[in-house]
Formats: sequence, C-alpha cells, structure tokens
Amino acid sequence: MRLFYLFCLLAFSQLAFAQNVAIKEIELAGEKIIVHYDLDDANINNEYILDLYSNRDNFSAALLRVKGDIGTEVKPGKDKKVEWSVRDELGNYNGKIALELRGKVFTPIVKLQEFSVDKKYKRGKSYPIKWRPGNTNPINIELFKGTQRIAGEVNHPNSGSSSLSIPSDAERGDDYRLKITDTKNPSGIVYSQNFRVVPKIPMLIKVIVPLAVVGGAVFGLSGSGGESGGTAADTELPLPSFPTGN
Repeated sequence: MRLFYLFCLLAFSQLAFAQNVAIKEIELAGEKIIVHYDLDDANINNEYILDLYSNRDNFSAALLRVKGDIGTEVKPGKDKKVEWSVRDELGNYNGKIALELRGKVFTPIVKLQEFSVDKKYKRGKSYPIKWRPGNTNPINIELFKGTQRIAGEVNHPNSGSSSLSIPSDAERGDDYRLKITDTKNPSGIVYSQNFRVVPKIPMLIKVIVPLAVVGGAVFGLSGSGGESGGTAADTELPLPSFPTGN
C-alpha cells in the first residue's frame, strides 16, 4: 500500500483558554500512521475530545481504527500520540492521504467519581454512585449487560448522586456498564467501563450427612399358622453400623 501525506490539520472548535497545539511528527510504521503532537493549555484541568479524519471520505466521519491520545478526556501535555491502523480502516487503499485532527474542550454531562469497576457488584443489592455534574439537565441512568438494557431510571436530577440497583435476577457476567444520557441532548452520553455482577450468595456445595438413628425399628412378621391366621411375632432387626469419624 503506497501512501502519500499531503498535509495534516489541527482544528479546535471551542477554545476557552490559551492553547498551543503543535504537531511534531507524522511517521509511517509498517501499516500504521503515527501522529505526534503537543497540547499545551493554561488550564491544566481542561480535557478535550479529539478525533482524527482523513480525505478518504472528505473528512466527513471520524476514523475508527485509532488508539492513544484520542477520543474523550484527553488531557493537555507533551508528546501526545495517535496511532492509526490504515490497513484495518481502508483496506488496500492506494493514493494520497491527508489527515485532520479536530477537537474541542470536553465538558461531560457527568464525571463518575468513586465508582470502582474492579469491584464485584452483587445482584439484589444497591450501591451509591456519585459524579460531578457537567450541566443541570436531567439525566437517564441505565444499566446494560453488553447491548441489552437491564434496568434504568429516567429524568433523574443531575445532582451528583444516586444509587445503582442490581436486579435480583440479573445474570452473572463481567460485561455490565452504566450508560448516562443527557435528556435534552441525546448525543451527550457517558459510559462507565465494564464491571462484574456476581450472585448475592455464592453457590455452596451441599453435603448430605447421615442422621443418627436412636433405638431400633420394630417390624411385624407373619408366620404360618392355623385357621386363625397365625400369630404375629415382634422382632427387632439390627441396624447397620454407621462409620465413625476419627
């Protein structure tokens, strides 16, 4: 695959503080393109949404096969890097490639706090969740297992706290996550990382222990006899011995 780089643009659509962005290098590493850049900001607490575009579709859709300092919550700093898998994205494309890096200051509708995705969440229980609100719009808080919606609350005040209830009939799995949506802006969505749901009571191996029997069992045995039908004899049958522990 022969590639030619015409230009690389960096565009920020929302600038609230003094920023200085500099692309340091664009390199071809096998079938990947690596964009190196610096992102300086007077406010070190700012975060950015960054997406990489190409001229392949006239810069209309963000490239998907990217990783590194790209996407949401990119923090200012030196030596930032975006790695793009060209072959995976474009296949056997031959031609000229121009790249554009677009971004804006990232203001999430919520910023989850004290929510550990390494913790095991038990079904049938509720857990407090806290976040830092990004606006005052009501939000939907939904629990998903993979792509399946399991439970949720709509029009919850964006107040910074709520509770996560795991249904008692939820299947165990490690592909659960929270989806939080701005009710007035459907594109405003925040996902948590995946976390695990486990049974409330661990499965136990049930052991049946023989019960001790006190006394003997008395059975009536019939014997041969005359017209009276014979006589009944009460006979005690010995019980089998049970093993004793040491």
